[in-house]
Amino acid sequence: MTAPAKGLRLKRAFDVTVAALVLLVTWPILLVIAVWVRLDSRGPALFRQERVGLNGAIFRIHKFRSLQVDASGPRVSAMGDRRVTRVGAILRKSKLDEIPQFLDVLLGHMSLVGPRPELPHFVAMWPERDRDLILSVRPGITDPASIAFRDEADVLAASDDPERHYASVLLPRKTAMYVDYVQSRSFAADLRILLQTVRVVVS
Repeated sequence: MTAPAKGLRLKRAFDVTVAALVLLVTWPILLVIAVWVRLDSRGPALFRQERVGLNGAIFRIHKFRSLQVDASGPRVSAMGDRRVTRVGAILRKSKLDEIPQFLDVLLGHMSLVGPRPELPHFVAMWPERDRDLILSVRPGITDPASIAFRDEADVLAASDDPERHYASVLLPRKTAMYVDYVQSRSFAADLRILLQTVRVVVS
């Protein structure tokens, strides 16, 4: 077995182990959150949305629902977005809405660390060379761009047109960071990113 193949198997084994442990430990909390979401506003507890994954395959990402059902509007959500529910605002700020994505890791659609999965609409804006490289790995729950742009909702709130600002300003910066991650990725680097993410979320 080649070194890259061994690295991929190690990464996948680590992903599955950690995801299973997180879901096992947090399931009582997840149940409480699910009930909380349902009591706060009409609609399901979980939100599923099409994202682009490994090799361009479309999958449906899992999150706790934080928006009003059938609320129309831009493809991105800024701080103060009226579509966000009361509970949704808390879940987003604490990142608890992201926990169901550990299920996507178990299903093989995502990794713990990797470029964040984008909507097909935004993936189509990536330069073709970057798109092929980014989609050569599984998308992740966290990555360097997630840490760097953790205040994204606040940045978008300062714009008159959040979606346009995301597409023209934030997306190119994120894309460059996705490319850099893929080109320099390693198991040790993934561990550092996970630790940084934990510190950011806890703080």
